Amino acid sequence: MLKKLALLLIMLVALGGLAQAQRSPQELYEGQVAAPEFPADMDWINIDAPLTMNGLLGKIVILDFWTYGCINCLHIIPILEQVERKYAQEVVVIGVHSAKFANEGQTENLRQIVQRYEVHHPVINDHQFAVWNSYGVRAWPTVAIIDPLGRAVIRQSGEIPFDTFDNYLSGMIAYYDGLDDGIIDRTPLELALEGAGDPGTPLLYPGKVLADAAGNRLFIADSSHNRIVIADLSSYEVLDIIGASARGFGDGDFDSAAFDKPQGMALDGDLLYIADVNNHSIRMADLAARTVATVAGNGVMGRSRIEFGRPVADPLGVALRSPWDVEFDDAGRLHIAMAGTHQLYIYEPETNALYPSVGNGREANLNDVPLADSELAQPSGLYYSGAGKLYFADSESSTIRLADFENDLVTVVSGTTENSLFDFDDIDGELGVNRLQHALGIDGDGEGNLYIADTYNSRVKIVPAGETSTHTLFGLGGSGAYQDGDKQLAQFDEPGGLSYADGVLYVADTNNHVIRTIDLDAAVVDTIEFKNPEALIIDDSRLTLLGGNAGDKSVITGGIHRVAAGEGALNLRFNLPDDFKINPLIDSQVNVAWGEPAQQTAATVTGDSLSVPLQFSEGNAFLKADVTLYYCREGREALCFIDAFTYSVTLEVSAEHELMEISLEREVEPPDV
Repeated sequence: MLKKLALLLIMLVALGGLAQAQRSPQELYEGQVAAPEFPADMDWINIDAPLTMNGLLGKIVILDFWTYGCINCLHIIPILEQVERKYAQEVVVIGVHSAKFANEGQTENLRQIVQRYEVHHPVINDHQFAVWNSYGVRAWPTVAIIDPLGRAVIRQSGEIPFDTFDNYLSGMIAYYDGLDDGIIDRTPLELALEGAGDPGTPLLYPGKVLADAAGNRLFIADSSHNRIVIADLSSYEVLDIIGASARGFGDGDFDSAAFDKPQGMALDGDLLYIADVNNHSIRMADLAARTVATVAGNGVMGRSRIEFGRPVADPLGVALRSPWDVEFDDAGRLHIAMAGTHQLYIYEPETNALYPSVGNGREANLNDVPLADSELAQPSGLYYSGAGKLYFADSESSTIRLADFENDLVTVVSGTTENSLFDFDDIDGELGVNRLQHALGIDGDGEGNLYIADTYNSRVKIVPAGETSTHTLFGLGGSGAYQDGDKQLAQFDEPGGLSYADGVLYVADTNNHVIRTIDLDAAVVDTIEFKNPEALIIDDSRLTLLGGNAGDKSVITGGIHRVAAGEGALNLRFNLPDDFKINPLIDSQVNVAWGEPAQQTAATVTGDSLSVPLQFSEGNAFLKADVTLYYCREGREALCFIDAFTYSVTLEVSAEHELMEISLEREVEPPDV
């Protein structure tokens, strides 16, 4: 067995990746050693029963080795989503989650992440690193590819672009189809996707929160609903919603603008700047005009660094990498926690200048050096205290650090003082002794006190003014839970952000799907209850009372449709109860994307059926139809209901097939009102 494993590792290293130059098809696509079997005692997510290598024979298998706090690992998820869509029949992706942090190794926490980041393939909790070690993995992220005969072919670390996967997989499929048309098994894998479900609250994984005492407003990044919620800071009445809630990237008015997992926010009068993480961009919401515009980033994930200190020519033309938080200083400059490049950036609204300001881009925990020479590790939270002092939560080093712009120096304020990314824990005490675990949030009260969202310890901590020690303020730690009350009772679950205003800390309690308040004088934790929670409803079976709720799309899998190439159609039928109709006062819409290369079209729904013309090209592809129906009871057109959902269909287009049309139905069920 040891010889077999050694041969496997030598073979994987020798192949070294997905580059195809100077290798024969046999060398590229055929493994020499059987891939190791999965251990029998592992927890699986998104599948009803554990998978085996023997049971996956005939499939090309991609193993994605990741850990959920790692930004580079999160970058792989949408790329693999593209792979899964294009090669739905031939390829099976399996996430192998080998946790860096202790908190990440718990299956229920991993299950939350699978839901939060919409991972649509099986995931193993490899917290003991058994699968990791059997494949000789050394870094996150790493992928390994298994050929259809169950032999390991490739192991490669780092972020891999879709084009590289696409070129390799299409070549491998053609190679094995050329050997024997029956080698590749094109039977779809039966999944049991977790799905976020109903958390019992109107929010879904809120990541950050911003309290505006001067304007009496509370801004909430309702991250997994892809929107920003604005509430009254006193009454908690929902005032407005920014974003249509469907995942996307688009400017426009509040009701149509689209975000993808927004996080940190910063306010300049009536201009709200937003870190739009998965769109790799900075967005600006004009609160008076109710419009959203992009000010930096082109929506594409960058793969190279911007030269330090030199402004880019066009901030809208640059590809950024996962901006996680934003914060204004007293000079009107917007600081950006650019988690994906392990740096801080500055954007100057007046001059439209954008440039790196802290960190050389190498992922590490290097302190007591000038700003340009410092090394950061996924900065994810910002707080500016004045006098050129910018505090940041450096999540992967589990520290709170200070960028001192007046003295050109980066120092550590809380957490390990060692240059290490693996020195984390849950320990209070003096600097050098205390430890944090993947802290994501930082804020202050203007009096010198610093408040920390110690995320993976599920605690809120404090560095008191004038002190160098860190202490737990609230939270009992452990795996995270939910409970209000005093210091002996209150519990959080992976809080991601916090904001101070007038003696109160507002906490985005991410995994509990709520915003909590900490009254610092009374020493009590409470949960915000919105005065008009119905304004936040986006479920397709409930009444929508406020603009900006395009719906939390439920996905309907339409299976495999075998159609002929050429002109065809998508036929949709909506079965409404007898006394209901499509509302003529507002346009219901269908947006369809299909084929390779992708084509798109849109249509307006006016009745209970619709036919959308499509042009089919030969090959396997993916069809997605996003439908938003506005309907009402006869004679009560002013009372409008919404049904928002997505059809997901796999297409097999060939001259051998005769069918030219795809027909789908939807049973519309009005709420009981």
